[in-house]
Amino acid sequence: MTVKAYGAHAADKPLEPMDIARRAPGPHDVQIEIAYCGICHSDLHQVRAEWAGTLWPCVPGHEIVGRVSAVGGHVKDFREGDLVGVGCMVDSCQHCDDCEAGLENYCDGMVGTYNGPTDDPPGHTLGGYSQRIVVLERYVLRVKHPEEQLAAVAPLLCAGITTYSPLRHWQAGPGKKIGVVGIGGLGHMGIKLAHAMGAHVVAFTTSESKREDAKALGADEVVVSRNEDEMAAHAKSFDLILNTVAAPHDLDAFLVLLKRDGTMTLVGAPATPHPSPNVFNLITKRRSIAGSMIGGIPETQEMLDFCAEHGITADIELIHAGDINAAYERMLKGDVKYRFVIDNASLSA
Repeated sequence: MTVKAYGAHAADKPLEPMDIARRAPGPHDVQIEIAYCGICHSDLHQVRAEWAGTLWPCVPGHEIVGRVSAVGGHVKDFREGDLVGVGCMVDSCQHCDDCEAGLENYCDGMVGTYNGPTDDPPGHTLGGYSQRIVVLERYVLRVKHPEEQLAAVAPLLCAGITTYSPLRHWQAGPGKKIGVVGIGGLGHMGIKLAHAMGAHVVAFTTSESKREDAKALGADEVVVSRNEDEMAAHAKSFDLILNTVAAPHDLDAFLVLLKRDGTMTLVGAPATPHPSPNVFNLITKRRSIAGSMIGGIPETQEMLDFCAEHGITADIELIHAGDINAAYERMLKGDVKYRFVIDNASLSA
């Protein structure tokens, strides 16, 4: 089946309309008509070959929501008409320790929703900037939000789980002081989720203009990180700092804000490395720098259910497919509050 999509043929080429092939559903497959797809900063890194290994043509998109249009004969949990989502992966080895623990995201054989190996043409996966996708049932997620919120649910499939997973792992909740660095596509979700978990949330921004926005998202306090006095007032007080910034910056400024045994978890992925932190800021208080990515399928479903229960969605700007290249340029400038989402119906316009 041929469907319409948006993708790029080279790193120095803009994204453009193209036709791509989708397989017919196999016995364990779910076919999804994509209603909306979020735009992630990693899409830009990948399509512009800022991360190694981009395969062409590249059709990005791993924040997918839509409706089931067909299922294979052995599919048990989904039926035609169900509202569903697909996140950053569509396969894994399914038998390693990570997969058996429901942590498919850490499987060495994880297959990304785009730019991953597949038997389907053209030999690598093509993502959600398209009309349709066919995915193994194991990697399909149920959406319980009202249908009118569907566009704003799409970013939960990456930005939501990328922030939810470390917050859950490091046990954010009542009695914990949580910092969120950066108020963007990831950071705004981190604030909302940490607040809903019952933690005391402090947002860090470089911009005074974002102070009231951060409070509206659920931050109890807001610190302008360029203000030395504001930063010093929080020295040695955080249990966890969730650092969402996708650009190289000084990690020491935040490390010294952690209490003993506190952790700063990096979820932003810059194109070039951060400056090395001062080791004494780590060893003198047994602090940790950690990393975290998306969650496994069980945790991603847990996140979606948590967000539906608490009425959490992303703050989005809905765009026409023809505006994707302009959205990329605006995203580079931070000119979005806080996530672009493509109306996939516009692919056929």
